[in-house]
Amino acid sequence: MTMSTVHSTDATGLDTISPTTHPGRDAAGFRAIRAAAKNVETAEQDLRDAVRAAREAGDSWAIIGTALGVSRQAAQQRFTA
Repeated sequence: MTMSTVHSTDATGLDTISPTTHPGRDAAGFRAIRAAAKNVETAEQDLRDAVRAAREAGDSWAIIGTALGVSRQAAQQRFTA
């Protein structure tokens, strides 16, 4: 099995852990979690933007709630500041 060295950085410094320098533990799981969390953050922003655009286009909270699979009230509570 070939092991590659990771040469990237992130704020935690854990992104630099590699099987070559730390054979007992690699940070692949950590990096996967960080990437997934970033994807969730991006998706949440995309959703907020889409809801804002829908409201600006005149869509009702009932329509937005239906699209989200929640009640009108739940959608309005979640997306109004």
